Amino acid sequence: MQSSGLKFRLLIGIVMAIVALISYYSKNQVNPITGEKQHIDLTPEQEVAMGLQSAPQMAQEYGGLYNDNEVQQQAKAVGYKIVKQVADEAKAKGVNIPYQFDFHVLADDQTVNAFALPGGQIFITVGLLKRLKSEDQLAGVLGHEVGHVIHRHSAQQMAKSDFYNGLVGAVATATSDGTSMGGGQIAQYVAQIQQMKFGRNDELQSDEFGVKYMIQAGYDPNAMIQVMEILEEAAGGQRQDEFMSTHPSPENRIAKIKEHIAKYGK
Repeated sequence: MQSSGLKFRLLIGIVMAIVALISYYSKNQVNPITGEKQHIDLTPEQEVAMGLQSAPQMAQEYGGLYNDNEVQQQAKAVGYKIVKQVADEAKAKGVNIPYQFDFHVLADDQTVNAFALPGGQIFITVGLLKRLKSEDQLAGVLGHEVGHVIHRHSAQQMAKSDFYNGLVGAVATATSDGTSMGGGQIAQYVAQIQQMKFGRNDELQSDEFGVKYMIQAGYDPNAMIQVMEILEEAAGGQRQDEFMSTHPSPENRIAKIKEHIAKYGK
């Protein structure tokens, strides 16, 4: 009886894994801007709607918007300058950007952070903004976040998360004996590590994007290196080992940024 129960659980686990694989790899879209083939379920329009709906709540978590219209407009001006370069390049290829970009400064002066929601809503905390020393550095931060939107990293991560959750469920089902979840826990750990790896790749891809369009917009791309140094200083001794972090180490990012400056600076 015990043997038949194990075979049944194994069969169910295999079926669950196959369903997860088919579901993930059947989600095929070509990025309208980059031309990259991606496993994504959402449409650009759905990304825009998701970002617009979640933006007010996200802002509230950081104390709302910073109450200085001049600062808000300065951030928007720099962000739109980057977006214009992307839009002009896309238009030259006969493609329109399907996203609604907007840039917001958050009132949180303790948190050093910037992030992008799906569809083009981009935020920077005043805590990070006050550490920046030039418009070029701000362009580096915002250009990086625009890169996340254009490369559809959020939608891509959602699809990957669904995929890995499906695999974790399959392994947990196949290895469970009713008293232990050892196999499932191991599978979950592996899935988390894989997602961290994808996160690091996304960050490096957005760094390259930021450098390219900073240069096109007339900004000094070396300011991106300065931003990395500012972020490292802000983190202090609280940095995680790169293997267990969603972000590459500042040293690795700076080395890659220098390569991108040499490439696009020509």
